Amino acid sequence: MMEVLDKAKAWIVRITELGLLIVALSIVLQMLFGTNVAFFGDVVGNLIKLITALGNNGVVGLVAIAIILYLFSRK
Repeated sequence: MMEVLDKAKAWIVRITELGLLIVALSIVLQMLFGTNVAFFGDVVGNLIKLITALGNNGVVGLVAIAIILYLFSRK
């Protein structure tokens, strides 16, 4: 049973890493070609909205950022 959970965890880590790479690629493409990049949408605009929303919440935003960074940094 633990082997199944370990495999599932490994798949989730790989999918998350792939998602982060796709976000990074979409940011670069959007910087080069503008917001009309096919299949990606307005990623930079959405990130700016997310950061603004976290910033408007003060301490709660800082705690949310800390939790997100913790989740992405641990292996």
